[in-house]
Amino acid sequence: MQKINSKILLLADAYSNHTFKWAAALSEQGFTICIFSLSNQEGNLYEKVKNVRVVYNTISKNLFQKPSSNILKLQYLTALFRLKKTIKQFQPDIVHAHYASSYGLLGVLSRFQPLIISVWGSDVYEFPLKSAFHKKLLRFNLKHAGHIFATSVALAVETKKYTNNSIEITPFGIDTNVFKPFEVKSLFDKDEIVIGTIKSLETVYGIDYLIKAFNILRLKYPELPLRLLIAGSGSKEGQLKALANDLNLGSSVVFTGRIKFEDLPDYHNMITIFAALSLSESFGVAVLEASACGKPVVVSKAGGLPEIVENNVTGLIVQPANESEAAEAFEKLILDKKLQFELGMNGRNKVQANFNWDDNVKKMVELYQKVLPGKLSS
Repeated sequence: MQKINSKILLLADAYSNHTFKWAAALSEQGFTICIFSLSNQEGNLYEKVKNVRVVYNTISKNLFQKPSSNILKLQYLTALFRLKKTIKQFQPDIVHAHYASSYGLLGVLSRFQPLIISVWGSDVYEFPLKSAFHKKLLRFNLKHAGHIFATSVALAVETKKYTNNSIEITPFGIDTNVFKPFEVKSLFDKDEIVIGTIKSLETVYGIDYLIKAFNILRLKYPELPLRLLIAGSGSKEGQLKALANDLNLGSSVVFTGRIKFEDLPDYHNMITIFAALSLSESFGVAVLEASACGKPVVVSKAGGLPEIVENNVTGLIVQPANESEAAEAFEKLILDKKLQFELGMNGRNKVQANFNWDDNVKKMVELYQKVLPGKLSS
């Protein structure tokens, strides 16, 4: 792939693993990247990444909960002022907003073109359902986007409910040289059977159903060394820990909190069976990471998950919000190690063939060139 010498301004959460991967990959292709982030955390994630800088303008996470609030409006105007100043100083070739809600609105109000909006999931599946105001806001943002990208066909179909504009599918690929099977210093003993997930601890990801499914297994097979790994942080962490406590799961469950991006392959390789029992899911990057590590997966029939998991070939698909069915799927895999191995290897082969990270980066670069034909220098 030829190196590109152009500037991209990303409107995105700088500490999202997705943002980090895109920014680092694009910088390797020669792009100069600036990230405008509405959230700030300690530490410099981009310290070792060339040609990437971050501008922070922290605002309340409850920005759209009370749209009439003068304080929140003032915060947003402050962010818009900072964004326009950043655009003037950075002089990007493209502004690319990741999430159609807050970042999408900032991009639209900046009046910069070409503007790309990438929809990721909750901004389309949940945001417009909050109120008529939220729905109108999403329609407004998508109407004024020059280009719209979606990570899966399912997400594109959902997005089409709010726009007549065309949508490009941009799958989020996996680096199979990083996410691969390997021996790891684990939190668990070698003989332990670890069912695990790596997700934000939010209602939409159905982790309460995972805990209940695990409890069903534990009660049915008290003689087996079953463990549950829940890696991630979120607003429901306290409730999920309380649920595990109410079910007397004790040390059988391990909550790790947020884990660093570079540690993700280690945690995937601690897991025997990966679970994603989401109620709604735009794509399922963590599922692909698990498959790339050779792990069999159990996922819900929700959103884009059936697009990336082939039932009985790379994993098992169950109905969402059904802990009994999930427990049966886990049981099937636990009692059949040969099936575990076959599904895991099939999953890795599928990721290598269809979700290769280099191919996805190449497609993104091609789309940028399509947005600005003849302007992006190579």
